[in-house]
Amino acid sequence: MFWYEADIKQLEQKVAHLNTPPYMVFYGSSTIRLWDHLEKDFQHYNAVNLGFGGSTLAACVWFYDRVFANLKPSSIVLYAGDNDLGDNRHPEEVFIYYQQLMHKIRTQFGNIPVFFLSIKPSINRFHIIDRIKYTNRIISQEINKDHNNSFYINLYEKMLDDSGFPMKQFYQQDGLHLNSYGYGMWKEVVGKYLNDYLPLDFN
Repeated sequence: MFWYEADIKQLEQKVAHLNTPPYMVFYGSSTIRLWDHLEKDFQHYNAVNLGFGGSTLAACVWFYDRVFANLKPSSIVLYAGDNDLGDNRHPEEVFIYYQQLMHKIRTQFGNIPVFFLSIKPSINRFHIIDRIKYTNRIISQEINKDHNNSFYINLYEKMLDDSGFPMKQFYQQDGLHLNSYGYGMWKEVVGKYLNDYLPLDFN
């Protein structure tokens, strides 16, 4: 995990210099980090972007205590898991990391709303699409059983064409990272879900 150290130190500095406590924290991999307009897109939630490049869900668990040590958010949005699967971890391992991360969140912050964004079906990783689908399924089933303010936002289905292949217009040339059009779609879908499910005092 040492290769994430520089990114984690930057996040610690960012948290230390926040002027006001964020209502909402976005935490996860480079899909979050590269969302350049995230904080503007969700400024009505006073959102802060705490993504770090190339991170796995395992890394999100490992560094959680450092990143969240001086935070007290009212809600958290999570995105991670595709890098774990890309590193040949099994879906069951990713599921366990999700459980571990949720345990940390619930222990520290109690019953705050937590939103998990489905693992995206990228072109570059279409060869592991079955593992992505299965991971999304077992995590969403866990969330559906949990009545403790946990929510699953299904972006996966909205990124596929009629043949079940990821739509190219959402991706950069590497077939892995989202482009501006992809983030625009995510903003719309995530924003609508948050507006529907967050308590009224968040708006």
